[in-house]
Amino acid sequence: MIQGVNQVRQRIIELERRFLPAGLENSAAGDFAGALATAAAGQLQDRPAAGPGVNQGDVARMIQLAAAKYGVDPKLAMAVAEAESGLATEAVSPAGATGVMQLMPATARSLGVRNINDPRENIDGGVRYLKQMLTMFAGDVTKAVAAYNAGPQAVKNYNGVPPYSETRDYVTRVLSLAK
Repeated sequence: MIQGVNQVRQRIIELERRFLPAGLENSAAGDFAGALATAAAGQLQDRPAAGPGVNQGDVARMIQLAAAKYGVDPKLAMAVAEAESGLATEAVSPAGATGVMQLMPATARSLGVRNINDPRENIDGGVRYLKQMLTMFAGDVTKAVAAYNAGPQAVKNYNGVPPYSETRDYVTRVLSLAK
């Protein structure tokens, strides 16, 4: 039995190495937190700044890693982040949504995000929330994206994208960016 577990673990490590974004392939496989820390530390610089100490390349890599961790299409996760904040780590909406993934404080708390301003935690929580919406709506990307914006109850109430112009525009934008 132990041998079987070890074989599964080795396969997981092999897959993690295979799908790590460029620049992180030499990170210790299975060390998601370490790879995120590397990215957040600003050691992978190739784009304009996204906030103090973190550039857009770092943010993009954190999103890719979180997407891989939660089994979310990285293009979709990136599209949500782009639509939410333009990948800006210090974005704050008038409603109080914060960070790259524009998490509301109550949502962040429910996801176990301790520091909503930490790009790593914000992205991890946002992508995890996106995965929850995808699961809740049986993989229906349109409903999941609408729920990310308007809340899952609104999507349930309308059995689809709510008739709010902001949400309809948001869904259109995210789906376009995710192509």
